Formats: sequence, structure tokens, C-alpha cells
Amino acid sequence: MTFHITLVRAMEILDSRSRPTLSVTVGLPGGFSAHAAVPSGASTGSQEAVELRDNDPTRYHGAGVRRAIGHVNGEIADALRGRDFADQADLDRTLTTLDGTPNASRLGANALVGVSVATARAAAAQAGTPLWQYLSTDDAPPLLPVPHFNIVNGGAHAPNPLEFQEFMVAPLGARTVAEALRAGSEIYTCLRHRLTVCGHSTALGDEGGFAPDVTEPEYALRLLVRAITDAGYPTGPHGVAIALDPAANAFRQSEGVYRVNGQTLTSSDMIARYRQMIDDFPIWSIEDGLAEDDRTGWAELTRTLGSRIQLIGDDIFVTNPTLIAQAVDDHIANAALIKPNQIGTVTETLRAITVCQRAGYAAMISHRSGETDDTFIADLAVGSGCGQIKSGAPARGERVAKYNRLLEIEYRHTELPYGLGR
Repeated sequence: MTFHITLVRAMEILDSRSRPTLSVTVGLPGGFSAHAAVPSGASTGSQEAVELRDNDPTRYHGAGVRRAIGHVNGEIADALRGRDFADQADLDRTLTTLDGTPNASRLGANALVGVSVATARAAAAQAGTPLWQYLSTDDAPPLLPVPHFNIVNGGAHAPNPLEFQEFMVAPLGARTVAEALRAGSEIYTCLRHRLTVCGHSTALGDEGGFAPDVTEPEYALRLLVRAITDAGYPTGPHGVAIALDPAANAFRQSEGVYRVNGQTLTSSDMIARYRQMIDDFPIWSIEDGLAEDDRTGWAELTRTLGSRIQLIGDDIFVTNPTLIAQAVDDHIANAALIKPNQIGTVTETLRAITVCQRAGYAAMISHRSGETDDTFIADLAVGSGCGQIKSGAPARGERVAKYNRLLEIEYRHTELPYGLGR
């Protein structure tokens, strides 16, 4: 799908945590232009592509992105304007070659992903193709994904003592996105009521979930089960299941040693605790159950629980196709989290999903804790056919925007199937 770029520009905007980020505009002939707003994570893996910040303490406490904007408006625009590109891969290859580093550290992954996503959106519009269709590949048919709603926040996403970062509800038994969104909203409302009755705070974390002053992960799980049943839904694979993102990097004390709810635990202790949680609660997925450098522990975790539940790698994979392929060889995890700004371009993101699908690994598309109202990841989830997405709670505009985009796609394209897919 050949396209010719006429305009590339960027400006500084704010994300959902009141931190600066980029809004990038790309223009094509015929008046076709599109924008992309770049998210930012708080819980990050050490091998993520580099998000370029100004480090100027006189502006935004050093978090400004004028340097990245300067790269977009200068070097990147100069390299792209007036050029024809054979397809998205050609454009993205030009961006990564221009940067010239293995982790986008020179121009900034936030600059590259903004240009890449805006170009994809503009090219799809010029071709008269829905964005999700533009992003589809031959490895899996398009599929409306099951949303995973993060309704209890902890860890790096909330100012409470709960070490585990995300407690999600997944309406696996829903037949449509609309049914799943309704379930998520009703459970969220029931959880707010139950927290109030129990005397807990209903303050919100970064991703719109509640941030109660609780410490024990199992107590939070009991609250979720009660909220699901209060809302009138069965628990489990035919109703509403639970997904966890402990984000173990944050409570790792030293190699193979973790600290949770006042207890010091080895990797094996953590695995035993997860096993007990799975026995006691309707948990179907655990993300980052161990730290990214605990590969021995990850292998044990996969051997022990990989046949029972989905085990997602995030910090250990950082949407990097090479790292995912190595994990497949090492029998680590059975699914990968996919975040475009972790790797830098649309093409590399799609390649990471393809590696998963060809290896029999699942993939879940994800937002970041510092989000914008950009809905690209909703189209990515549909087009890639991965069957899973998480975008926070069914609350707050930057979270709901992604879910509402899925509703729109479902409404306009009734032929699309819905479900997990594998």
C-alpha cells in the first residue's frame, strides 16, 4: 500500500498523569491527515525502548518532551517529507534505521511510535480501510477481543500498600463486547459499594481502578469475587474470571527473593502462593508473576502452572520479538503482553504478535498507566486477532475511549467474531 508523506509535525500535550507526552500529526496527499498521542508507563521493563525526556528541572520536573518533539519536527520530518513508501514496514524500517540504535535511544521511542502510529492511521484513511483492517496480518483473522478491566489498583499505580499492581475482571462468558463492557461496568459499581460498606477508600489509582488501603492480595481477590456475585454474574470460564498483574519487579528484593504483605518469599514460595490462589479463586491469567531477571523462577512457574492458566510476560519480553522468541525456546511463559511504545514502531509490534501466534503463545494488547484518549490499541487488538485487551477500569475517559472504540467497531462490523482466540 504505497503512500507519500507531505507533513510530519509534533506538539507537547499532557497524558492522564499530568505528564508531558507527544501528539504527532502525519499528512498524506488529498487532505488525509491523522494524529497519534503517545502513552507512557510507570512500571517498565529494563529492556524497553527508550522514552526520551528533556531532564530539564525547570520544566515539568524534568519530564518535558521537547527533545523528542524536536527530533520529529526536524530530523524525522526531513527524512520522511516528500518521500514515497511502499508500505508501513518500509516507513518503520526508515524510522529505525534513522535512529540507528537497538533501543531507539537517540531519537526516542516516543518520537518513533508517534510517527509510526499516525502514519498507519493516515494511510488507512487514504485507502478507505478501517484501521483494524489495515493492521491485520495473515497469521490470525480479525477478532473482537475480550476486555480485561483493572478494577483494583496497587503497586506503582496507586498510593496504597498493596504490592500486587492489577486485579482485573475478564467477562470470558460474554458473547459480545457490549455484553462484556456491561459486565465490567456493573461489577465496578458493585465493588465501589462493597468497598464503602467495608469502610475502605474508593480513591482511584492511575488506571481508574479503586485503590483501597488493603495489603493482602487474597483479601483483594475476595472483594473481587463478592463484587462479581453481587452484580449477578457467575465466576469462572463461563462467567467472569480474574486476571492478575502482580508486576513482581516492584517487590523483588534480590535475586529470587520477594517481599509481599510483610513476608519474604523465594521464587518457589511465590509459585506455591499462586497455586493456592488459583485453587481458591477463579483466576485464569497471571502477568509478571516473577521478576524479569528471574528466568529460573519463570521456567519453574511455567512448568508448574502453565498447563492450568495463562502466564503473561511483560517486563521480561517488552514487546520485543527477539526476546519473545528466546522465551519460547526456553519454555518461559505462554503469552506476551503487547505495548507498541515498548518497542517503537507498528511493524515491530505486529512482528512480536506474529512470533507469539506462530509459537502457540497468546498475546494481550495493553495500554500504559500514563494514557491519552488515543484508541489505536483497540484497532490493533481487533486487527491482530489476539482476542485480549486491557485498558484499565471501565472508568476515566482515557480508559473508556479504548472500550468505546471496540463498541464502535462491533456496531459497524457485525460480521466480526468475538472471543479470546488462541
